[in-house]
Amino acid sequence: MNANRPEVTDRSLSRRNILQLMGLSAASAAIPSVLHGCTTQVQGQASPPASNRTAPLITKEIPRTKERVPAIGLGTFLTFDVLSDRSRDNIQQVMRRFWDGGGRLLDVSPLYGMSEVNVGEFAKALGITDKLFITNKVWATGEYLGDRAQAQQQFDRSLQRLSRDRLDAMQVHSLVNVDVMLPLLKEWKQAGKIRYVGVTHHEMPLYSPALLNWIEKGDLDFVQIRYSILERRAEERILPTAAEHGTAVLVNMPFEKARLFEVVRGQPLPEFAREIGCENWAQFFLKYVISHPAVTAAIPATTNPAHVAENIGAMTGSLPDKAMRARMVKHMESLPGFDKLAQMPPYPGKQFAGLVSLPGLAATKNVRT
Repeated sequence: MNANRPEVTDRSLSRRNILQLMGLSAASAAIPSVLHGCTTQVQGQASPPASNRTAPLITKEIPRTKERVPAIGLGTFLTFDVLSDRSRDNIQQVMRRFWDGGGRLLDVSPLYGMSEVNVGEFAKALGITDKLFITNKVWATGEYLGDRAQAQQQFDRSLQRLSRDRLDAMQVHSLVNVDVMLPLLKEWKQAGKIRYVGVTHHEMPLYSPALLNWIEKGDLDFVQIRYSILERRAEERILPTAAEHGTAVLVNMPFEKARLFEVVRGQPLPEFAREIGCENWAQFFLKYVISHPAVTAAIPATTNPAHVAENIGAMTGSLPDKAMRARMVKHMESLPGFDKLAQMPPYPGKQFAGLVSLPGLAATKNVRT
């Protein structure tokens, strides 16, 4: 999502596009489903590869249930926030190529504008509505302390948009009203409306103490955090604590809002990256993240179908060991601008025009799951 990874030109979602997508569902049916609502994948069984692949894809275990999920998911913040009267062909192709490549885990939120609507529509066209592992969020305060009505309304609307009767995981978005929301999520889990509960935040290390507190006392199935080859502070306490308490970890911002690609613009991939099967920088950055033993999956977002294929490719080949991870960090630290990355504007060279980016929603624009 920057000049180093140019985006494709949008084309409208026509009736022909929809019919083409529906036709793809037959091809997708030939790929055995990794995940299906409440179906647990056989231990050690890799995600189904695309038809032209023979190598198994890397999956990671959800500690509480031993269910396995593909180690690369798909985020939808900003990227899937496209109004229905705008061109959406590129993101429908992202969805198709994600599924075809063995991707199954998608992360959405009511705060992501049209993301739920578009994911639901494209999944239905592909015939994979109940085959995806969908992680969603709740951001609700209600009209008074303890008011759960807004959360229930959000959840009901999410189910409708996604055409689901239950969701795989629900997370308290950015710890908003977590004391009220987390018990509610646990009630939904008990009632069979969701399968897993969790919390999220993207500000590190500001919210690290709060996240640690909830991992330790919240009986969480999932925690979603920011973690990358640049932002490694989660390695100090959050990741070890999650592993100790059997909490699965989803990783947002593995590309640092596309700024990592700006740092490596014009830089050749180091030769040693071939030792772990990296074919491009996206796989270099993602393999660093998912190689941490406590990480369950990374959820990069993109509007470019070619980029989602690159991202999925990080699930092939081997993962770096401790020595290789240190070598990867050392290489990045040698590149000009790496230490100044946080000062760069996010998503360089990319413009978004969805609900989240409209004037008057500036406060929401910087929310990142």
